Amino acid sequence: MLTFIGLGLYDERSITVEGRGALRDADRVYAEFYTSKLLGTTVPSLEAAHDIDIEVRDRAGVEQHPEDILETAESEDVAFLTAGDTMISTTHVDLRLRAHDRGIETRVIHGVTAQTATSSLTGLQNYRFGPATTLPFPYAHGADGLPASVTETIDENRADGLHTVVYLDIKVGNSSPSSQNPVGSDDKANRDDEDEEFMTADVGADLLAAAYPELVGVVIARAGSPDPLVEAGTMSELADREFGEPLHLLVIPGECHLLEADALVELAGAERNALDVV
Repeated sequence: MLTFIGLGLYDERSITVEGRGALRDADRVYAEFYTSKLLGTTVPSLEAAHDIDIEVRDRAGVEQHPEDILETAESEDVAFLTAGDTMISTTHVDLRLRAHDRGIETRVIHGVTAQTATSSLTGLQNYRFGPATTLPFPYAHGADGLPASVTETIDENRADGLHTVVYLDIKVGNSSPSSQNPVGSDDKANRDDEDEEFMTADVGADLLAAAYPELVGVVIARAGSPDPLVEAGTMSELADREFGEPLHLLVIPGECHLLEADALVELAGAERNALDVV
């Protein structure tokens, strides 16, 4: 049996009761934290809280060389942990399909996702979000300006009146050379250590402001923590603010119903006359 368990958004307490029970019943536990991380805890704290041992795998150990995980799951109960909800990444879907190809039974135990938390924290209705996009560090995509994948997603969603979630880049085990720091300075990129780099919302807004300086965005910081932050402004304004520790993401509101507009004004400090209210 191979059970995929979403750990939720922030720390060792964010897992569901169902997930905690399955985790404690597992014979072996693997995890990956390169697609996302729990910034409110550490692997030793997770192990202590749930009385388990965790083997953390890097990208290659999950995507290219998962044979030992699958071989173990053929005869034992194996748990595979990720932050958020476990099936959001294609990495995990691929691993599940490989298990099925070998006749291994699989199970999915969901966790809270950044997408649902974003809707809850902003008051923007979940069904009014279009496709999401990820904003990479400039050194990661190598092109001049914003990638077309970002601008096309934003522009198409806006044309349809839909909201856009802009996930901000995370680099684990592949930090940028010092000569290629985003926006040219370390204080604009919040580093966990030399092998981890988290794009902060001011960096993301600064990059987006090159094409959308007056576009309203909403910063979501530390969703799932005891002190989440929700703050609205134009991209130019957000680029000059600080939002504390990661993880961060940006939301670009589309057309807002009256209730959505009320929520953004009350919960995020948005200027009502800057919103597209229908």
